[in-house]
Amino acid sequence: MFTLAHLSDPHVGPLPAAGKTALLNKRLLGYLSWKRRRQKAHRTEVLDAMLDDLAVMAPNHIALTGDLANISLPGEFPLGAAWLARLGDPQRVSFVPGNHDAYVAMPWETSWRLWRDYMAGDPDTAVAAHRGFQDFPYLRRRDGLALIGLSSALPTPPGFASGRLGPAQLERLAALLDSTAREGLCRIVLLHHPPVGAVAWRKRLTDADAFRRVLAAQGAELVLHGHDHTTTYETLPGRDGPVPVFGIASASQAIAGKRPAAQYRLFLIVPSPRGWQLDIALRAYDPATGRFNEVAVETLDLPRACRQKRAL
Repeated sequence: MFTLAHLSDPHVGPLPAAGKTALLNKRLLGYLSWKRRRQKAHRTEVLDAMLDDLAVMAPNHIALTGDLANISLPGEFPLGAAWLARLGDPQRVSFVPGNHDAYVAMPWETSWRLWRDYMAGDPDTAVAAHRGFQDFPYLRRRDGLALIGLSSALPTPPGFASGRLGPAQLERLAALLDSTAREGLCRIVLLHHPPVGAVAWRKRLTDADAFRRVLAAQGAELVLHGHDHTTTYETLPGRDGPVPVFGIASASQAIAGKRPAAQYRLFLIVPSPRGWQLDIALRAYDPATGRFNEVAVETLDLPRACRQKRAL
């Protein structure tokens, strides 16, 4: 029995001070958007309430699928590191970056390096050292689960929030899905951009078709993403049956409008004779009380991957 919490898009604020030179690029539009609108929508008190609720729920592990930052100001990376530390220990929290974490090109040493312990694979995986932006996917094994973290985050032109995985990352993903299936693990893929569903063209995962081909060939038990600030449930064809794909609302959204107020999911994952049983609880922020409450529950039964371990 294992409990996994999934949250996304905290957009930790407030924005640190921005010098004039820091805004002489795409950041200027994001900065103006934050001042006019986003700082009213994404609130620290909502994130505090979520942390309080997670402390009560006490999941075994937390998956965070991107967008700690807002416009990738240099000061946002230590701010994000401090918030990750509040969320939990790196061994208990798995993070993958989002497009706002790569809003503009930044040096590794002063940006994602500050979060690397939350994006590092197990010591026996090839990219465990995590020395740069391209060291994905990572693999973490946790009590019968395989958490596979992808990066779809890359700098894009003004007006775009698209993502891309790339052939090299997809090739490694296919190999990890195959090897962890042979271990009999429940394979959970983490990425920021939705691989399925209605997403604006400028915000899409540009190689979603290639990702879906990998999933169709290798299968997975669960795909978790963020990005669109909506709570969704889709499926994609997989080798052993349909693969559930769950998106979740922003973790800091204060008031429901075009997008719901903050939400996160709890997955209780239990081995079953056929494969895996998932008991899923959706917890949502109530602006009236300032607390999170359970608003929906469902159960899924997933088949186990039908592959034999390779002979030694």
